[in-house]
This record gives sequence, structure tokens and C-alpha cells, in this order.
Amino acid sequence: MNFDFSEDQKNIQEQARGMLAKECSSATVRRVIDKGEYYDNALWRQIVQLGWPATTIAEEHGGLGLSYLELCVIATELGRSLAPTPFIASVYLSTELIKTAASSQQQAEWLPSLACGDVISTVAVNGSPRDCLVKNMQISGNKSAVLHGMIANQVIVSATNERDELGLYLVNLGDSGVSRKVQNSLDPSLPRAELSFSNANVVALGGDISAEKALSVVFDRAAVLLAFEQVGGCEATIEMAKAYTSDRYAFGRQVASFQAIKHKLADMFVAKELAKSNAYYGAWALSADAPELALAAATARVSAIDAYYLCSKENIQAHGGMGFTWEFDCHLYYRRAQALSTLLGGNPYWKSLLVDRLLAA
Repeated sequence: MNFDFSEDQKNIQEQARGMLAKECSSATVRRVIDKGEYYDNALWRQIVQLGWPATTIAEEHGGLGLSYLELCVIATELGRSLAPTPFIASVYLSTELIKTAASSQQQAEWLPSLACGDVISTVAVNGSPRDCLVKNMQISGNKSAVLHGMIANQVIVSATNERDELGLYLVNLGDSGVSRKVQNSLDPSLPRAELSFSNANVVALGGDISAEKALSVVFDRAAVLLAFEQVGGCEATIEMAKAYTSDRYAFGRQVASFQAIKHKLADMFVAKELAKSNAYYGAWALSADAPELALAAATARVSAIDAYYLCSKENIQAHGGMGFTWEFDCHLYYRRAQALSTLLGGNPYWKSLLVDRLLAA
């Protein structure tokens, strides 16, 4: 297979890179972290104006009706710039769950506000489904590590009902029965929250698909999209390490000319290219809705987590003692690499899933 993005898709990527280079410098990320702002609202409004949250939403629901391939190239640039926005929670996860598990009437009601960015949505599907119980269409319980839970307007919660059946429920976070508390995060620009529900009103997602199947499908899609974000982060750290070691001199020579540094940069490049090739395979499977998607998603997820961890770690080493300081941006990418690795179940979960899917294949 010789898969590549089209010229139009590459143009979208270049436009995204240009906008984010201008509007989302490391100073933007640092401001969000230093001031505890949870996300950059001005950047989010800019992203909304460009229509990125509406990329894969059907035109009849106020979206652009484009494919996942356009979303993949946008994801690469969001990862490269460490964009501090609720894009992952609202677009990759919540929007996809509504598209997959909601009834046609619910999609017509909910998707337009997500497409235009008026509503920020998130998901609370971590932990056990029994963490929350739905009784008489009211939910009680707690969910931890909810991505962008402090600023979202609504959340889709996995919970059990009185018959111990798993379901997906939409909760308005402005409901009087909801309270939220910020949780410490290794990457404060990708913040988490604990949500507590006390007889809060819910609406069950009314599609024909089971909750288990819907979560599996959406997690596979999100795994591919996150892999592209991680590849973008890898590319940024490699560029940082190359630039620094090329400009830095020791013993009258460029630091980049030393064999130990060459090997580090080569290892970073190889890991990134492996992750990129697996992400491309995932993008093809996702866009074609191919049977190989489940295996491709797990492969992309595992290789991207490993590559981003290696690249962000070796970038610090390539910067020497300066790499460990707050003033240099190396730690921002290391934080993001670690934070992304914990989403959707984390690396051990996906490695186990990859083994299962390989054996099944």
C-alpha cells in the first residue's frame, strides 16, 4: 500500500501549521499553565472560526462533511504546537460518541452546537461503569480524570442502570446536581477534573449500537487521531534537538557532530518514522472504514506512545543541563507526551489489546 494525503489535505495542514505558529507559541502554553486557565479561549475561538471542530460532522448538522483524513492532518499540527484547547475531549471523543451512539434526532439536536463551538463537550468513561448509577433518569456517583472537565458544558458518562446494564448518558454540567473539582495533572495545559453527580438529570444516548461497541469504535478512531498528535510532537522535539545541538559548540565542534548525539537523533528519527507509518496505516483504515481498523488503531497507538516518550526524553538529554530547566521548552513536550499516553486506557491496555488483535488476525 502506498498511502499519502492529497494535495488539498496537505494544504489544510500547511494552513493549520501557519495559524498555530502565529497564534500558539510556547508562550501561549506557558501562560495557560502559569495562570491556571485550563485552556486558551482566544485560540479555541480561532480554531472554531476555521471550522476544525466541524470537520467530520455532516453538513446537514452544521458541519463541513469532510473525511477523517482532514482531521488527521489538523491533529498533527495541534500536537506539534501543544495547543492548549479542549479539541481532544470535544472533537475526537464526545462528538464521535454522539455520531456513533446517539439517535438521529439527538444528533440533529446536539451536533450543530458542537460544530460551531458554542458547546464544549467531554467524556467521563474512566474507571468502572459502576462508579455511577442511573435511576429514574438521574445519575449519582463520581468520575475522575475527566479531560477538560472544568470548562466543558456537557459530558457523556458511562454508567450502569438499575438492571446493571452499561449505558451512555449526556449530562448538562450546569445542572444543580453536578459539582466539579480540578485534579493535579502532569500537563496542566491538558487538565483533568473530578466530577460528582447527585441525582443530576440525564439523557440516554438512543442509538441502536451497544455502549460497549460504541466505546470500542470511538476509542479506535481516537487512537488514530491521537497518534497523529503524537507524531506532530515527535517532529517538533526532533527539530528542537537538531537546532540546539547544531548551534551549540563544545571543544571547538558542533555538539551535533558528536557520535553520541548523532545516535540519539537517529533513534528519535527512526521511532518517529515508525510511528508515522503506523499512523498513516491507521488513517487509511479509518478513512476507508476498513476491517483492519481495529488492528491498525492499536498498532498506531502503541508505536506513537513509545515514539513520543522517546523523542521528548531524548530531546531533554540533547539539550544537556539546560534541558532540565523551566526556561527551556523541552519539559512542555515531555509533559504532553506523558499526558497523552494515559488517555483511552494507557499504553499497557493498548499493548494488551494489540496482542489480542494480532492473535485474532
